[in-house]
Amino acid sequence: MTVVLVRHGETSWSRQRRHTGRSDIPLDREGRRRATALAPFLQTVPPAALILTSPLQRAVQTAALAGLGARAEVCDDLLEWDYGDYEGRRTSDIREEIPGWSVWTHPIVGGESVEQVGVRADRVIARVVAHGGLVVLFAHAHVLRILGARWCGWPPGHGASLTLEPASVSVLGHEREVRVIVHWDVVQFDLLAAELGR
Repeated sequence: MTVVLVRHGETSWSRQRRHTGRSDIPLDREGRRRATALAPFLQTVPPAALILTSPLQRAVQTAALAGLGARAEVCDDLLEWDYGDYEGRRTSDIREEIPGWSVWTHPIVGGESVEQVGVRADRVIARVVAHGGLVVLFAHAHVLRILGARWCGWPPGHGASLTLEPASVSVLGHEREVRVIVHWDVVQFDLLAAELGR
């Protein structure tokens, strides 16, 4: 079983490092370019693969530009973290009011806790396991980082130690019976194409 995680391409808000949870921000020009650059790599995804995407347009657009949009099912559990009162704000600005603030360590007023996002990630993992074959997930930085942590059996907050660039690809799998991170935050897709096509 292989799980491919694809973070959406860049948006105006991600470029500004603003917390973009449920705001439905489209890809910008660079985001569209980088999403399109995924297509040669993802063309190796076989027809039997399960393709899931967050319903937010930046993920849906990335799946479409990468060539898998017509095959993608919308999965609400792949929505980005609900940042509540911190939506649209930058960590640096929030820290002027709350020194040391982090989405990983402080309460998210009016939004989801990291544990609640972890529950959603667990549901996605259960669906992946039930499928049993190759799965490609198009979603967002924080939810995918949490999903990576939960895949390995770590607490959801351990996603803080995993970073993701826009339009990056990560691969989850197994070493014997142990769930592992095979590749993380790859932006040179040709290095993975042969492996995915095995």
